[in-house]
Amino acid sequence: MTTPAVPLTPAEPSLLPRSVLLGRHGAVEGEGGDAGVASHYGDPMREQRLLAEGLAVVDLSHRGVVTVSGPDRLTWLHSMTTQELTGLAPRTSRETLVLSPKGHVEHALHLVDDGEATWVTVEPGTAPALVAWLESMRFMLRVEVADVTAQWAVLGEPLGSESLDGEPLAWVDPWPGLVGDTVAYGPLEGHPAQGRAWRELIVPRDALESSVGDRPLAGTWAAEALRVAAWRPRLGAETDHRTIPHEVDWLRTAVHLHKGCYRGQETVARVHNLGRPPRRLVFLHLDGSGHVLPETGTPVLVDGREVGRLTSVARHHEDGPVALAVVKRSVAEDVEFLVDGIAAAQTVVVSG
Repeated sequence: MTTPAVPLTPAEPSLLPRSVLLGRHGAVEGEGGDAGVASHYGDPMREQRLLAEGLAVVDLSHRGVVTVSGPDRLTWLHSMTTQELTGLAPRTSRETLVLSPKGHVEHALHLVDDGEATWVTVEPGTAPALVAWLESMRFMLRVEVADVTAQWAVLGEPLGSESLDGEPLAWVDPWPGLVGDTVAYGPLEGHPAQGRAWRELIVPRDALESSVGDRPLAGTWAAEALRVAAWRPRLGAETDHRTIPHEVDWLRTAVHLHKGCYRGQETVARVHNLGRPPRRLVFLHLDGSGHVLPETGTPVLVDGREVGRLTSVARHHEDGPVALAVVKRSVAEDVEFLVDGIAAAQTVVVSG
């Protein structure tokens, strides 16, 4: 069974944290953006079922962890990113994006405040770039930014509750709910992620083993398969240098449409009010008769013409081979694609 690595390449693999949990029996290290943690522990399908049942935990300790402290931290972050953050209560989670001046997605921040500092987890290897940008935007404000990835680590859990006082801080994934004054570019009813529970627990890196305890571990292959089935976009997988949030339905959880100015807001407003995104996310069921999955980045074809590319590929424990792809908006929503010679039936995520 071959499952492609997530095509995140923000840093050299040697610079990413290498987890102590790779010492667990059967652990096979991931590749690409998921290097440094286990892709699986010997039985990916069993791990995926345990995760779907809410019983397993995923080592995400290769993710970056950044803290922002100081009395101006929330208003400062609010002014630069896409989500409403002012007055955020302690232990309340938000997802927010950093956009380029032209509205392209540069960073995805999983953010939770503890009352004294704002904690942010980001994709592997991207913390240094985020910290450098934040430092360049400090000016005279009372904020301090730190990359604490060497001291703190992340575990993924199939739980949907905010952490309580006395518990480790956790970021709860809002997907697929609508957060704040926003809009969905995909379905509101019948979304495959309805009822999904997922959070990131932030724990001391030297307490990673004890934080897992006797719970079964699932690898990133299992987590990625469930993410793909939930149509959940991931920075560096579903995004490239041209991606705007509308194309992957990211407005629903990460963008407040009437929060005031921030970098890239003009593009967000213009596309929402006057037009449609140039590309759209689709979910694909792949013909499962073969044993090898196509790699991420493989062209998506219609009648021999390239109309997009695969962004994530996985084997789901119930649905078999599945994928996400970003295709041109003009492509008909009822055509079948061909990917590396494999038939791929599309389900519309973002309507054209």
